[in-house]
Formats: sequence, C-alpha cells, structure tokens
Amino acid sequence: MDSNGIVESRMNGNELTICGSCLRCIRRLIPVEFKKEILELSTMAGPVVMAQLMVFLVSFVSTIFCGHLGKTELAGVTLAIAVINVTGVSIGYGLSSACDTLISQTFGSRNLLKVGVIVQRAILIQLLACFPCWAVLINTEPILLAVKQSPEVARLSQVYVKIFMPALPATFIYQLEARYLQNQGIIWPQVITGVVANVLNALINYIFLYVLDLGVAGSAWANTISQFSLAAILYAYILWKELHKATWAGWSWECLEDWGTYIHLAIPSMIMLCVEWWTYEIGGFLAGMITDRYLGCFDFPLGFSVAGSVRVGSALGAGDTEQAKLSAKLAMFCAGTCACQTPQMIFQSLTTAASGSIIRGAGKQKVGAICNILGYYGVGFPIGVSLMFAAKLGIMGLWTGLFTCVFLQSSFLIVYLSRMNWKKATVEVNTGITNRNALAEDGAEAGDRVALNKVGALLAHRALIMQRALALCVMLFILALGIIINLLLTNLT
Repeated sequence: MDSNGIVESRMNGNELTICGSCLRCIRRLIPVEFKKEILELSTMAGPVVMAQLMVFLVSFVSTIFCGHLGKTELAGVTLAIAVINVTGVSIGYGLSSACDTLISQTFGSRNLLKVGVIVQRAILIQLLACFPCWAVLINTEPILLAVKQSPEVARLSQVYVKIFMPALPATFIYQLEARYLQNQGIIWPQVITGVVANVLNALINYIFLYVLDLGVAGSAWANTISQFSLAAILYAYILWKELHKATWAGWSWECLEDWGTYIHLAIPSMIMLCVEWWTYEIGGFLAGMITDRYLGCFDFPLGFSVAGSVRVGSALGAGDTEQAKLSAKLAMFCAGTCACQTPQMIFQSLTTAASGSIIRGAGKQKVGAICNILGYYGVGFPIGVSLMFAAKLGIMGLWTGLFTCVFLQSSFLIVYLSRMNWKKATVEVNTGITNRNALAEDGAEAGDRVALNKVGALLAHRALIMQRALALCVMLFILALGIIINLLLTNLT
C-alpha cells in the first residue's frame, strides 16, 4: 500500500510538471498584452454593434409600419430604401471612412486640435458629395422602370425618395459625428442617442401612418425627420457633455486646405465599401432575400472591425508598431471567433476585420478597393449569378460565388497582414502626420508674415475660396444635369 501510494504520488507529480510545462509554453506563445487587448477590443465592439443596429432600425421600423398599407406600397418603400442606400447612404458612409485613418492616427499622435480641422474638412467634402447623389436619386422612377419594375411601384418609390432627399446631408453629418467620436474611443453616445431617435421614429411613424393616414409619403417624412433627429440629438449630446472641448478650436481656414489628402483616402474607402454593399444589395434583389442569420452574424465582426481600425490607427499614430500588430491580429481573431457557425461566415468575418483594422487603420484603402473590385465583380458575383441562373442552383449558387470571393479575399488579406512591414507603416504614418502638421504650421507662419501685407493675405484667401467655389459649381452642374435628364424622361413618358 505504501509503495503504491509513493508511485501514485510520483505520477501525480509528473503530471503536474507536464501540465506546468504546457502552460508555460502556451504563455510564451500568447502575447503579454493579449488579455488587455481582447478586453479593449470587446469593450469597443459591443457598443459599435449596438450603434450600427440603432441606425439600421430607423429604416427597418419604417418598413414594418408600412406593412399594413398593401403589397404595392410595401414594395415601393422597400425599393426606395434600397435605392437610397445604394446611391446615397453608401457613398457618404464610404467617404467618411477616411476619418477612420486620419482621425485615429492624428488622435494617436496627440495632435488633438488637428482632429477638429479634419472633421471640418470632411463636413465640407461630404456636403458637396450630396449633389451627385441627388442627381441620381431624382431619377429613381426611370431607373426602376428600366429594370422592369411595375410603374406604380416605381412611382411610389420616387415619391418616397424625393421626400427623403433633404435628409441626405443629415445622414452624412451623423456618420461624421459618429466617426469623430468612435475614432477617439467614444462609442456609447451613439448608442444612447440612437435609442432616443428610434423611439421618436416609432412615434412619428405611428402618428403619420395610423393617425394622419399619410401612406407612403408619411413613412418617408417619418424617416426624414428621424435622420435629422439622429444628427441633431448626437450633436446636442456632444455639446452637452463637452466631448468636443479637447479637439475643436472653432472653424478655421485650414478646413479649405489639403483636400487632396482626405480625398486620396476617401475615394478608395468609398469604392471598397460600395463594391461590397452594392454586391449584397444586388444579390438580395436577385435572390429575393438575405437571411436574418447572415445579417446577425455580420454585425459582430463589423464591431471588431471598427474597434480594430481605431486601435491600429491610434497605435500607428503614436508610433507603437508592436501595439498596431497586436490589435490587427486580435481583431481578426475575435471577428473569426464570433462567426464560427459556417465556413463562409468565418472567411467573411476575417475579411471584414482585416479590411477594417488593417486597411483603414493603416491607410491602405487602395489595397482594399482593388481587392474588393477583383473579388466581388471579378470572381464572386459572376460565378454566383452563373450558378444561380445558368446552372439553376438558385440561392445556393449565389452563396457559392460569394463564398469563393470571401475565401480568396480573406486568404489574400491574411497573407498581406503576415507580410506587411509594420515598422515601415509606422514611419509612413508619422511622416504623413508630421508633413500635415508642418503644412499647417507653415500656413500659420505665413499668416503671421503676411499680416504686414493684408493685400497678399486677402489674395491667398480669395484664391482658396475660388478653388472650393469651383468645386461647388461642378457639383451643382452635375445636379442640374440630373434634373434635366429627369425632365426629359418625364416628358418622353
């Protein structure tokens, strides 16, 4: 008995030694900051998902309230919201993604007042972007008739879109407000104001549709008021809590300068997002549905994508290369873990997290834009449509094509991450920040020097105003062209 007890104790001791060795090996493989970074990402990702849900619910609730109006009216509202998303909201959302790079990096470098200038610049550019969007939206009815929609559905969609058009700037401004806060690590105000706006939205929909019986027009007015409410309530919350104090020094002439840097990031960001968004909108139109399961799985990886983008951008701006690498890797890990139900969800989540945390955070939007164009329109969509119609596989054919796309995209982005020179990226980011700061300082010094020469200063400001006025004229011309096309098409019919 004694000898057996000794042998058993030795075996237990050996097992403990082996377990201890395994645990030490695992600890060596896991970064020291792993737990802390996971907590940081999760703390941001949860509120981001809730904030995105609040924005989505505004249009969703409007659609639900239209359910009692009839099939034709419901179809008109659904198509109108799809057109608004494709030709309006997605454009503003994509352009504002440049803030994920510029604000997070600038905030990370602790140049706080520069953040306010970036927001001012973004506001002006986003407002100019409304004009081309309006030029397309005003022609909603001819576009829907061209794709063989019924005349009555097309007419109702046009009614809805025309009423909503003034709310497009409010939608763009809300996106900028949200990115202004989230890239400083502030997320909860978007959730709180989103809840308030959604309650107001439901109340307005009830009054307009059930009490006043305004029909499709009432639903459009309710959505329009709700979009203004989202922007106004969040703006009021920012002022009330003084969240802008550290980063806002008032409007500055600098907001008219250096538009090239913003546009250089905004255009690829817009392409990157719109290509993906439009693919799923068109796919949903062709298939007749996109399951709730898919949408639910996508929201959580999106949260980690935004959190990763903020963390990576801030780390690069602060010159912390190792932190940027850790944030990017863990953002992908968390996103993949949240969507482990199906292989497609895992690859889609990895793609979402990589495009968010690496591409936007590091300012590599061109890589993401090219990847999305080739992936969705070069591979995924052609294969999906071919299998869907030619091979008669239906919805499974479409998902097979999209699965092929996201598999190739995630594989490419993982390789890109593993081979990315993070030290070089850190140097590039800090060099860019330094150059932008130097440009601002040179402008300030020049302002001091020309204070003695008021005529020179006045001419410089006039030249700058003329350049931006020319941009406004071009946008107005595009809108006028859209109106002329609409009038011609209306007269023809």
